[in-house]
Amino acid sequence: MKKTFVIGDIHGGLKALKQVLEKAPITKEDTLIFLGDYVDGWSESSEVIQFLIDLEKKQHCIFIEGNHDLWCKNWLKKAEKPLVWLMHGGEETIKSYRVNMNISLQEHLDFFNRMVKFYIDDENRLFIHAGFTSTYGPQHEKNIETLNFDRTLWELALATQKDLDEEHYYYPKRLKLFKEIFIGHTPTTRFSVFTPMHAMNVWNADTGAAFNGKLSIMDIDTNEFWQSDSLPSLYPNEKGRN
Repeated sequence: MKKTFVIGDIHGGLKALKQVLEKAPITKEDTLIFLGDYVDGWSESSEVIQFLIDLEKKQHCIFIEGNHDLWCKNWLKKAEKPLVWLMHGGEETIKSYRVNMNISLQEHLDFFNRMVKFYIDDENRLFIHAGFTSTYGPQHEKNIETLNFDRTLWELALATQKDLDEEHYYYPKRLKLFKEIFIGHTPTTRFSVFTPMHAMNVWNADTGAAFNGKLSIMDIDTNEFWQSDSLPSLYPNEKGRN
């Protein structure tokens, strides 16, 4: 039976990515859905992208675009280096590309351009990096970059009363749109949780790999998950994101 696995924010941690792909019972028939933020943080951002490009050739993968990927794409395409990006891992990503001169920048840019803002599967499950604000769904978001940056969807899921009936007038319309929603972007470690978090029908798979957490991969049907070692232990001579 074909399975689908979702992978949280990687942030340049190639060692962690390799670990979780080895730990999870993945077959060549399975689908891997990556929730974005492949770069910025640890020292192997360009290597992560190259690894994913190669993986895509032998495994069915869906790559969601994160806010850090958007920044990196704009740098590769237009040499844009906004201060907010440089302060949140961009410097490490630029260094990674400058060290690996054998990498094809055009091939990497093509990869970034192929990323999607969100994906909805046949069972009406949404996969998106951050969230959305429109009560009609991400397809109707006026500012498309909201899908890369929004945190209000996760805040809404956390704040909604758990015993609130779906038919109740107060039940959030956004949460009714999909059977389940899988996100990254907001590290669970902010809530002192180091495993994927579940609130209402939203799963948050960003378990703080950019900081002192781990990278997680989860079977979306069974909710079983596997994790890497903590990223600081894999990169003991680096600081990661602040």
